[in-house]
Amino acid sequence: MKVQFTVNGAAASIDVPSNTLLVQAIREHLQLMGTHVGCDTAQCGACTVHVNGKAIKSCNTLAVMHGGAEITTIEGMAAPDGTMHPMQAAFKQCHGLQCGFCTPGMVMSAVDLCKNHPTASEGEIRELLEGNLCRCTGYQNIVKAVVMGRASMASGS
Repeated sequence: MKVQFTVNGAAASIDVPSNTLLVQAIREHLQLMGTHVGCDTAQCGACTVHVNGKAIKSCNTLAVMHGGAEITTIEGMAAPDGTMHPMQAAFKQCHGLQCGFCTPGMVMSAVDLCKNHPTASEGEIRELLEGNLCRCTGYQNIVKAVVMGRASMASGS
């Protein structure tokens, strides 16, 4: 089936079998490797992308369901000149990562979290990120990064 959507601001058209998962389309057909496959069961959040501005787990949805959609992957978060998105910069500055495998999905979820819960406490941030698993950290630096990223997003820097 032919699927057309906008990915990271650019028109994309791919031919895929009807059972192709969105994460497969992103990685295998569009060659965007920042979106990771972790668990294949929508438990870990490594595959999180934004579809029409909302964070979703791309491992449990079919590509054909998103024809015409605006999809943003981690590769599309930085500015065209390469300047990191404020949340990416916060993860770097706060060392909100270790091995980095969960980081793209964590950043995508954190941006969505901040847009939808702009006053969430640190405890609420931990709860809201429960669909994203990190096997390396104790989440403290991730939560600090989300708080810092949220402040930067709010100030426009």
